[in-house]
Amino acid sequence: MNYLYDLWDDFISLLFPRICHGCGNPLMRNEYLICTECYIQIPRTGYHLKNDNPVARLFWGRCLIDKAAAFSFYTRDSRIRRLIHQLKYKGVKELGPELGRIYGNNLKSAGFFDDIDLIVPVPLHLSKKRQRGYNQSDLISEGLSEVSGLPLNKELLVRKTGTKTQTKKSRYDRWTNVEDIFTVTDSAGISGSHILLVDDVITTGSTLEACANELLKSENVRVSVVALAFSVL
Repeated sequence: MNYLYDLWDDFISLLFPRICHGCGNPLMRNEYLICTECYIQIPRTGYHLKNDNPVARLFWGRCLIDKAAAFSFYTRDSRIRRLIHQLKYKGVKELGPELGRIYGNNLKSAGFFDDIDLIVPVPLHLSKKRQRGYNQSDLISEGLSEVSGLPLNKELLVRKTGTKTQTKKSRYDRWTNVEDIFTVTDSAGISGSHILLVDDVITTGSTLEACANELLKSENVRVSVVALAFSVL
């Protein structure tokens, strides 16, 4: 039976080639969305293994973050950049949960999830979400939740107003662009919780800082942050 399935899979692949979204090469049998070469060559930061890391330092003196990490380095020609571009702008929604699962397994094996209570994605404004059709951070969070077994709340944080793109903005401009634009829908319900904030790319940390500061207004809340990539452009 498996032999017949493999033959059928090979036949379908000839008619509709399955392409790796990281490099554009054809996927081999049993590869899904990302080829083995890309999977191996995505440079891991290892930041989840040490509290003092470049992502954590972004928040020092700005807001109280327990733990901070990112899966890979976001550079001009990096495979993770191509994958995130496919996820955000080319409608390849399946990449979000898959990348979340890949990173989630790294985090789980290191015990990163052990004291986390809830996963919360950074929200998009409703108009941007309607335009794109989905929030990429929601999809990444689904993969993290699946691996960790932690609950996911996509409605806890709401973006009150839209903002202009953060691309090419200075660190100060990025901060003023997102200041006071988020609100928490159930402050009492998260009292005493340790929340894991999830984003796709961390550049200056301004968006995550704005989200974290809003969550930290709730009683006895702790916040940690993770993202798929840390920009070193």
